[in-house]
Amino acid sequence: MIATSKLRAIALAIILSWGWKRALIALVAGALSALAMAPFDAWPVLFITFPVLVWLIDGAAAGRYRGVPAAALTGFWFGLGYFVPGLYWIGYAFLVDADTFAWLMPFAVLGLPAYLALFPAIGCALARLIWTRDASRILALAATLTVSEWLRGHVLTGFPWNTFGYALSAPLALAQSASLVGLWGMTLIAVAIFASPATLIDSGRRGGRPWLPPVAALLLLIAMGTFGAVRLTRHPTAMVPNLKLRIMQPNLQQDVKFNYSAKAEVMRKYLALSDRASGPRATGVHDVNILIWPESAFPFFLTREPDALAEIANLLQPATVLITGSVRAPDLPRNARVTRAYNSIYVIDHDGSILSVYDKLHLVPFGEYLPLQGLMERLGFEQLTKVQGGFIPGTVSHNLDIPHAPRALPLICYEAIFPGNVAAQNDEDRPGWIVNLTNDGWFGISTGPHQHLQQAQWRAIEQGLPLVRAANTGISAVIDPLGRNIAELGLGIEGVLDSSLPAAIAPTIYARSGDIPAAVLFAAALFVVLRRRAAKSVAR
Repeated sequence: MIATSKLRAIALAIILSWGWKRALIALVAGALSALAMAPFDAWPVLFITFPVLVWLIDGAAAGRYRGVPAAALTGFWFGLGYFVPGLYWIGYAFLVDADTFAWLMPFAVLGLPAYLALFPAIGCALARLIWTRDASRILALAATLTVSEWLRGHVLTGFPWNTFGYALSAPLALAQSASLVGLWGMTLIAVAIFASPATLIDSGRRGGRPWLPPVAALLLLIAMGTFGAVRLTRHPTAMVPNLKLRIMQPNLQQDVKFNYSAKAEVMRKYLALSDRASGPRATGVHDVNILIWPESAFPFFLTREPDALAEIANLLQPATVLITGSVRAPDLPRNARVTRAYNSIYVIDHDGSILSVYDKLHLVPFGEYLPLQGLMERLGFEQLTKVQGGFIPGTVSHNLDIPHAPRALPLICYEAIFPGNVAAQNDEDRPGWIVNLTNDGWFGISTGPHQHLQQAQWRAIEQGLPLVRAANTGISAVIDPLGRNIAELGLGIEGVLDSSLPAAIAPTIYARSGDIPAAVLFAAALFVVLRRRAAKSVAR
């Protein structure tokens, strides 16, 4: 009873706060919420921060226009607090060429979070529009924040980094529910679970049984954990027979990786590292079926450097193929000047022939292209990769055919953070695995590469497909179709990673139905909220 009284006193102080105090509370709550993401995975903190957000929206009713502007401002400050510590690592990219880009770092570290904070602002404003005075307001917030997070993942090409649903990543058993409802369904569930303690301050008259939502939330967590544990037990990791992978992680500095004069140095390192014996029985690349190099591996156009292709052919054995990232020049007349390029993946046979090519579809804003590219370049701006005119986006997603191995779905860099990039496919087109080439060396030794790996791990769980990740640095891994890390090469380490390829499992519910289960959850939550509002209106 005493504890409940203290909790109500704290909640009342939050509800009645206004001006800079309200902004500060929201900012701090958002900043603490960032601890729920990798590498910390301290998601219990959300049982504190999300109730604070609920109480702040409760208090927004004192503002004008039904409290909608005040709720929006609360959501903005909460979002800003959440995104600044969650995305601080973006600033490292502007120090790679500090003479050119360092002055832009404050704009990136604060400007991008400020833009992203507009989405929780929208979510909180929408929540206030359908807000109730009972426990159903928890579902209102869960539904509207899911909408705003979905918008964040799609508007202006989208950036769904650290979506709230990722809080349910650890232990791995909790994340297994993503195989049912995907990221957006998990986001709705996560917000509802973590916001539920806000009802503990509700009186019996207003809230009925204020303890019921938190108890229901805990039971749901237990049910999710039990489902996940059973799923993990029923699907031990199986391997594709007679297939050995080798991932080469060179840990190259960025100023070397994109410097043509370092061509010979880069090739020597790649070749020597790829053929390194990594154990007492290892024979270098001789017993490897698939050798994998990271994104944009070369500081040159690979297919325009026959000597480099010849060196690769000399390295590969008759039963070995190379999957590598490379910048690809468009088809132009011989000796024509190349001004734009594709960010691509090649599959190369042992004789140096190109078996398959994939061009990246989802380019990184400000990294690989500039919005309003022509205007921005005339004003003196350039993207971090310094490709005049920006990279050319690919036109179609397709699987890569690989000799003596299952077909692979290619994803380059942050394409792996978009659930829609691994869309539900029919059984005939379904790949056997996902290959994700990336270069997280832009972001130094920071939390960013850990977050990137976590999000790639979810694509495996959602689809029931293994995922193989090759990074210049940060972090290369082999992940089975339930998200278990079979092998991993840590951040900032130079080396090779040898592993078998995990076998895919049957398509998951999410793989077959996409976001339909999440839409059903959203519709159900919205129905409950609107029904409660209608009942209250009739009662009045």
